[in-house]
Amino acid sequence: MSIFKPITQGFLFTDFYQITMAQVYYRQGIALQPAHFEYFFRSYPNYGSHQAGFCILAGLRTFFEWLVQAKPRPEDLAYLKSLTNRQGKPLFDLQFLDWLKEIDFSCLQIEAIAEGRVVHPHVPLVSVTGPLALAQLIETPLLNIFNYQTLVATKAARFKRAARSQVVMDFGLRRAQGLGGNAGTRAALIGGIDFSSNTGTCAALGVPAKGTHAHSLVQAFLALGYGEEDAFLAFAETFPDDCILLIDTINTLESGLPHAIKIFQRLRQKGHKPVGVRIDSGDLAFLAVECYQELKKAGFEDCFIVLSNQLDELLIHQIISQVEDEAKERNLDPNAILSRLVFGAGTRLITSAGSCSLDGVYKLTAIKKQNKWVPAIKISDSPSKILNPGHKKVYRLKDKRNKAMVDLLCLPEERPFDHFEFKVVHPLDLNVFRKLKREDVLEAEELHQLIQKENKIVYEFPDFDQIAHKREKDLAELDSGVKRLINPHVYHVSLSEQLATLKEKVLAEIQKSKIRF
Repeated sequence: MSIFKPITQGFLFTDFYQITMAQVYYRQGIALQPAHFEYFFRSYPNYGSHQAGFCILAGLRTFFEWLVQAKPRPEDLAYLKSLTNRQGKPLFDLQFLDWLKEIDFSCLQIEAIAEGRVVHPHVPLVSVTGPLALAQLIETPLLNIFNYQTLVATKAARFKRAARSQVVMDFGLRRAQGLGGNAGTRAALIGGIDFSSNTGTCAALGVPAKGTHAHSLVQAFLALGYGEEDAFLAFAETFPDDCILLIDTINTLESGLPHAIKIFQRLRQKGHKPVGVRIDSGDLAFLAVECYQELKKAGFEDCFIVLSNQLDELLIHQIISQVEDEAKERNLDPNAILSRLVFGAGTRLITSAGSCSLDGVYKLTAIKKQNKWVPAIKISDSPSKILNPGHKKVYRLKDKRNKAMVDLLCLPEERPFDHFEFKVVHPLDLNVFRKLKREDVLEAEELHQLIQKENKIVYEFPDFDQIAHKREKDLAELDSGVKRLINPHVYHVSLSEQLATLKEKVLAEIQKSKIRF
């Protein structure tokens, strides 16, 4: 028997206070009280000198993979039973633990925006309705899964945009935070990265893994008394139709590239087509142009040039700009060179360098009392932390250009955009509003989809091609200013007039009674 115990990813994959709160609800007789929670984030990732203008939602399928197997196991309950308070008495009641044994998260009604879609702050991304204690217990895993995957998917979309749709590969597993690298790879693919070297995750997701080789391959041959060309030849003979050679172990232009061209010539003589070279150090833009010229002279202008080494979206943008300048100075076609570039994204993708977390939250916005839903709100000195109460529907309004103009949060029963003129209100400052006319709205798309209802998953989870289609469609419908890498235009998220009035009313009632949460 192994002496190592695996860390659970089941029911106990949570914060302790979720379980203690559940016992409070149970003992007070309100554990089954119908409640409504919403998951949203308050602000876009901020990378220091620049901020995102949109996010890409990811994590829905992973969350449900957790949810369907999250029922407490006997060993989970045994652990909770072993915990004691400061007086040495059991922390959890036996009756509560017996109740936990029978819980079933499939009773929750869950609506969500689909993975791969463009999303914005303050918009409910996931809505959960069901027994108070059960809806509370899923908070931590939901936040853990959605916050990280949405963060990386957003970074990936920025990488892909900076690369002008050239191929981008994920090499980040070795620099990821433990097994979170698997979730990061999944999110990167949802965000638009084309391939990954993370073999296990690619296998689980049904996508092909891709990679080249490390410097250690060449180093090993050198240490054994062979040369760089011998190392390249060994790799080429093993993978004659998938040959990408890493050429910067010794000297990129004086050793690596000439040796790679010799090997490519041998491959061509045997009827094989080499794929390309990879450069992992030095002035990547300058070296890319030099390599393209030499490869073209040798008749290998179709070879790809993979660039890696601490790339982020701004560095990719700068590399492309420099390649364009270098090409023009040499009377070369910039597009011919750019079309052969591939970008290897590692550390700064998988860790979302510059913005290490998404401030997503999961909040109670309504609770049922005497067969009537009562809106819930949280008061704060910070306007961004004052909740928008109640149940909501979210519509994306598109203008006559078929561009997204506003994400509108409404009460479930209303469609304000059907009126000749309607008011949309700032989600944080109820005194700021603007008026829109029905004739200005080409389409009002409801964003939420029903995922789980009445103990059954009723949603068909899309494959990666379908997710990519949704992502690209949403990005095409964003104004170019919103997609800028630096200082993007602010996309509008607004409340309907009725929702704003409800928020104002609930705030007034709480302030009148001098209750503070």
